[in-house]
Amino acid sequence: MQWVKVGPIRHNRCANSVLTTEGFFVMTQITAPKAPVSADAFADEIKGYLLTEQGVTAAEATAKDVYVATAKATRNHLIGAWAKTKADMVKGSTKAVGYLSAEFLMGRQLRNALLNAGLTDQFAEAMAKLGFKTDDVIFSEPEPGLGNGGLGRLAACFIDSLASIGVPAFGYGIQYQYGIFRQEFDSQGRQVERADYWLTNENPWGHIDYNRDVRVNFGGRVTEENGKRVWQPDWSVRAIPVDYLVPGYESGRVNTLRLWTAKSYDEFDLLTFNKSDYEGAVKPQIKAENITKILYPEDSTPAGKSLRLQQQYFFVSASLHDAIRTFYPGQDKPDLTTFPTKITFQLNDTHPVIGIPELMRILMDEYDYDWDTAWDITTRTFNYTCHTLLPEALEVWPAHLIGELLPRHLEIIQKINQNFVKLLSTLTDDEGKIDRMRIVTEGDDPQVRMAYLATAGGSHVNGVAELHSQLLKDVTLRDFSDLFPNKFTNVTNGVTPRRFVRIANPRMSDLITEGLGTDSWVSDLSKLEGLVPLADDDEFVHRFAEVKRANKRDFAHFAKERYGFEVNPNTMFDSMIKRLHEYKRQSLKILSVIARYAAIKSGEVDLDAFTPRTVIFGAKAAPGYAMAKETIQLINNVSRVVNNDPAVQGKLNVFFPWNYNIELAQNLIPATELDEQISQAGKEASGTGNMKFALNGALTVGTLDGANVEIRDRVGHENFFLFGMTVDEVEDLYKEGYDTKGLSRQYYQSDPRLQRAIDMVADGTFSNGDKSTYQALVNDWLNKDYFMTLADFGAYMDIQAEIEKTYADEKIWFRKALLNTARSGYFSSDRSIADYLERVWMTGPLPEDAALQSREA
Repeated sequence: MQWVKVGPIRHNRCANSVLTTEGFFVMTQITAPKAPVSADAFADEIKGYLLTEQGVTAAEATAKDVYVATAKATRNHLIGAWAKTKADMVKGSTKAVGYLSAEFLMGRQLRNALLNAGLTDQFAEAMAKLGFKTDDVIFSEPEPGLGNGGLGRLAACFIDSLASIGVPAFGYGIQYQYGIFRQEFDSQGRQVERADYWLTNENPWGHIDYNRDVRVNFGGRVTEENGKRVWQPDWSVRAIPVDYLVPGYESGRVNTLRLWTAKSYDEFDLLTFNKSDYEGAVKPQIKAENITKILYPEDSTPAGKSLRLQQQYFFVSASLHDAIRTFYPGQDKPDLTTFPTKITFQLNDTHPVIGIPELMRILMDEYDYDWDTAWDITTRTFNYTCHTLLPEALEVWPAHLIGELLPRHLEIIQKINQNFVKLLSTLTDDEGKIDRMRIVTEGDDPQVRMAYLATAGGSHVNGVAELHSQLLKDVTLRDFSDLFPNKFTNVTNGVTPRRFVRIANPRMSDLITEGLGTDSWVSDLSKLEGLVPLADDDEFVHRFAEVKRANKRDFAHFAKERYGFEVNPNTMFDSMIKRLHEYKRQSLKILSVIARYAAIKSGEVDLDAFTPRTVIFGAKAAPGYAMAKETIQLINNVSRVVNNDPAVQGKLNVFFPWNYNIELAQNLIPATELDEQISQAGKEASGTGNMKFALNGALTVGTLDGANVEIRDRVGHENFFLFGMTVDEVEDLYKEGYDTKGLSRQYYQSDPRLQRAIDMVADGTFSNGDKSTYQALVNDWLNKDYFMTLADFGAYMDIQAEIEKTYADEKIWFRKALLNTARSGYFSSDRSIADYLERVWMTGPLPEDAALQSREA
């Protein structure tokens, strides 16, 4: 990558300028090219929407009114390109991408839409003219409750990149009325789940199109009619699409996120109502709408499992019918042998895999194709991304449940399994392998293995980091990889630089633009490599450090305003934000905090050489995950004790903000100095939080797990704090019986720091003297500890000592931080999508001339 020297960096120069080698200041553009509309005209558009849509004048309007009006005005600037992109997609020769995902964790959309529409500057000026603060308007937007964690955020990054590269695409999912849940903490520090009323007020982004509804059927039985299998369902729901615009950055393209909401065909029974059975009168409506009420309904009960399967089938069935209708408009009997050339569907984890038998059913039952033709079309249409190495996370459905809800699909799955077993018998004489690879297990209670169905029924299977993909082939899907090696590939995840650098970290974005002399890095993140020489420029490194300090002060203000928490910006910001799961090992982090707290209290720490820290957690636990919820309670109560102990004031604080979301991430990630990626080696698929932190100038402490391996190789081993066992060492310890023979107790007994920390948890130090509160956690640590928290504790504490030594030298620390940013360009979702296009989807962007026409429109 070519680096262009821009001359010395000076404190007093303009934030949006570059000093050339000739000594002239040249203004640089730090947003997308401006839309051809003035700030005055944009303000007039907003005022027009205020009056005609909100019914208020600018003088009467609230910030929420202005947000809605601005969103509508912004959307209006994107509509032309959206219509043109759809038209070019349908009539063109470029194969589209259908991204099927149970989650799309979008975050607030206004600022991103303004950036990609080229309206950022006009918006700021318009708000000044109307007398509103930009942040007040931006933060009036509720955060969409459309996802939970990394899976959903990855999907959102990917559809952003597809549009920015110019690839025609649909994101297909569900419009959840109440999201997953809003997290609160009670007085005992326990997680409490509340409904997330994100759709309570007007949603200006989602366009409901009742004319594109789809009937989705459930239940019933299958009969034989004239030699053909006919599904006679018991009940149906109406799938109604809600379209969100997905604008690309500098591409002139606007794709579609199409989310489905469920309605009943018989919403209200007047006769039943008039008999005073008011609940019975709306029973069909409730039954239908429950399908799209919340993300991931708790599934420990048969009813919960049924609802989850209903959700999955509901959105993939509607999406497949919609795609056929989109690419074959007005055709009753289209030639669907061309379907795989029109669109390729990516199954984002196992949630949409029921789409494979659904497409088979559509092709055979609705369009009269024979089995072999339908199977050929289907296997060329789907690809599968596996996001886990944990066997329990690979969805398995009881065959009887599929038979109750989708009887025709169970027949198709059973035949797929039968044919697949026959195929396997021609490839191997290993009966054990064939039995292990069955899509439907044998026995009294047969189970359908969705990951196996996806692998057998799709063209490609990919992991999401080099290590993960290798383990997928060597362990999780080893039998499949042995027999079908050409199906397997790797696509390392990435994150969008628009939201997580340009928008989330404007100070650093401006500094990057100064250093590079261009803002083209926003659409080509590999250009960050041009910052590497500036790591030897003390002045530039100092300015990089000043950006981090300013971001820390901003976060301290945010934490005070939003959570009432006093954060000291003069401490190291040490963050661990991710879904709460035992393998991610939040328990390892909190045990280290307790050990540090105990060492301070006992006087073992040299306070003159001590690095004050603010440890920040962000996590939600699944409602039915007892151990994860107990860990949350422990973190909260350690926070309560530590933060209220005068002996450690100014030295150690623990902050656990509730309801972790994109807003919190966008405020915290730019301020974080130490990023915790401490999952047990071999358990994390990839991680994208580690990429966001590295891009924003945080150093990582982590294991050789997921994308940590690639991040460490790219940023430099010396710029990554590595600790813990490798995958092979973990497997060796399992073979010794670590989790079955209580070997973790040996680590407890041999490390006084660990012993004291666990004893403090056990003796009630963090539960007001109640020794029973964390009994389950303590018993697990000492008798099972499946994810080897105790085995890695000593190495983790040792690396923390090295971190403190490094942090004491500001010049060394921030040089390393700058190199993390400079060398993380590979982890752009734009690069991930380019890899998918080459390795999996075999397609590309729409022609450039068409994109230019869209831009003009």
